[in-house]
Amino acid sequence: MKPAAIADTGGWRALTPPTAWTGVAWIGVAMAGMGLLYWDGILALLDAWTRPEYSFGPLVPLVSAYMLLHELRTKPPVADGGSRVPGLVIVLFGVLLGILGNLTQIPYLIAYGLIIVVGGIALIVAGARQGLSYWPGWVHLLFMLPLPNFIYWQLSAFLQLISSRLGVELVRTLGIPVFLEGNIIDLGIYQLQVAEACSGLRYLFPLMSFGYLFAVLYKGPLWQKFTLFILTIPITVAMNSFRIGMIGILVNYYGIEQAEGFLHAFEGWFIFIACVVLLYFAGLILQRFRRKPELALNILELDYDGLLKPFAWARNIPASRAIVGAALILVATGVWWHLAPARAAPVVERQTFGSFPMALGDWSGRRGELEDWTIAVLAADEYLLADFASAQKQPNVNLFISYYKSTSDGTGIHSPQICIPGGGWEVSGWRVAEISPGENVKPFTVNRAIIQKGRERQLVYYWFEQRGRRLASEYATKFYTVWDSATTGRADGALVRIITNLPPGEPEADAERRLASFLPAMINVLPSYIPN
Repeated sequence: MKPAAIADTGGWRALTPPTAWTGVAWIGVAMAGMGLLYWDGILALLDAWTRPEYSFGPLVPLVSAYMLLHELRTKPPVADGGSRVPGLVIVLFGVLLGILGNLTQIPYLIAYGLIIVVGGIALIVAGARQGLSYWPGWVHLLFMLPLPNFIYWQLSAFLQLISSRLGVELVRTLGIPVFLEGNIIDLGIYQLQVAEACSGLRYLFPLMSFGYLFAVLYKGPLWQKFTLFILTIPITVAMNSFRIGMIGILVNYYGIEQAEGFLHAFEGWFIFIACVVLLYFAGLILQRFRRKPELALNILELDYDGLLKPFAWARNIPASRAIVGAALILVATGVWWHLAPARAAPVVERQTFGSFPMALGDWSGRRGELEDWTIAVLAADEYLLADFASAQKQPNVNLFISYYKSTSDGTGIHSPQICIPGGGWEVSGWRVAEISPGENVKPFTVNRAIIQKGRERQLVYYWFEQRGRRLASEYATKFYTVWDSATTGRADGALVRIITNLPPGEPEADAERRLASFLPAMINVLPSYIPN
């Protein structure tokens, strides 16, 4: 085999292999292997992109490709770009993550592995030292990945509350009487619920993606680029709050139809465009801090001259041992995964909540039902809601259980820590507490809180039933979901929540004893409905 030579390709120094396009061909083989191994993750991405919050997802790879071409134009590859070994190691890590995602049937975990492999391939092709200079485009790919649902819900609930409060303050500045209870804006005649769709995430995610591109192209020091990217968050919150406030004002004067239909959607598009304009003006303001500020139309690097020059180098990518090895590993792993015998799903036998006893020791219960919109948000496979009264004439205990056949398919358990404040309850004393319900029940930890709405006060306990474990931490719940999915194939689980009223003047200790008296009989029957 003849030694590789250095070729001059329009100012680009590149290794020329004996046969052109051999490196590209092996990259194509690697992509085929990625398609086999990460197919379920790709399908999950396509499904996530149908949601308004992530509908910009298909544009992300195109924008990332543009960023890569932009970087390649100013920082062309060199003959000695560094070792290919780090890239190969990263590819191996991404392969392991993809295998773990497939074993646990967590599609988003598969998608994360895919992004890691893409970065590893880039380091193999360009070399570790040179490849690291192309990081902006690779990092931008993260914007096409959905957030884990338990993080998404917490962020959504937080933004809903913030936007509701700021929006109501705008309504009050015009002298309009308005009352806010959680995420419900009460205008007297009309009530508006600031739903999850109004949290602002459908503006925040695409604006952060755009802000990232804006920062990369912005002509200014690194601190200004970082500032512009961070500003996408307060700009989105402020403009979404303004939108909610304006809807409240229009509804007050012109009726509830102002919060529905085309006008509501049009307001959304108008707000997003306004966010982009504000981000641009922020860039203009930051230019004033430079000794030689750029003109208004020149603050972004939008010179397209030579943007396609990298393709002259692509045909000369060498078929290095690292890229050949990565391609073979990806293809072999992908073929193995598709040809391996399907993993038998574990049989989980349980009784339905329809047979859950309404007599638990001294407590007798009466079933209740949730509203349709609440059921849709919970997305549980089955739920139980019941009020239990004591023969001792104590305040009632409300029991709620939501059961999920799988918590690894992108749904997950909806935590009360998110929905309780959204219902207008003020929360105090939120902490993790260890309880000892009785001799026949081992002590375990729960999330404990005192919640209050008006004069009504309640004591709340909740925890997660996870295949024989009782956990208070959502993060521990996610860890054991991944662990059990990989080792046993099971990912079923449930949330258990109990609440009791605190009459005026009653010590919290009395309410705790009341819940402790209810728990033993209830917990003893749980395994029939939530298998260990």
